[in-house]
Amino acid sequence: MSEPLSPADIEHVAELARLVVSAEEKEQLLGQLNDILDFVGQLQAVDTVGVEPLSHPTLGRPNPTQPDQATPSGLVLEELLSEAPDYDGRQVKVKAVFTDTEAA
Repeated sequence: MSEPLSPADIEHVAELARLVVSAEEKEQLLGQLNDILDFVGQLQAVDTVGVEPLSHPTLGRPNPTQPDQATPSGLVLEELLSEAPDYDGRQVKVKAVFTDTEAA
């Protein structure tokens, strides 16, 4: 098993993900992530010698999916766009996610 995560690890990951995390959330995440890592450690301890790996979980079973078929949705473009906060022609406008403030 690996050593448990520290509050500094949570802060580092939150910073990398550009998340603002409150002290309460950090404490909750610390417990949850350490529980996940403990479980992964348990899984790693399972003896899998002689167990064939699967390339797909439904290997050998019939494919439950259906072929793709285009069908009309019954939705009207104008009605859909009227629900968007802002749009331009046929495209919905959204707030920018990436900015050039951290250009290399």
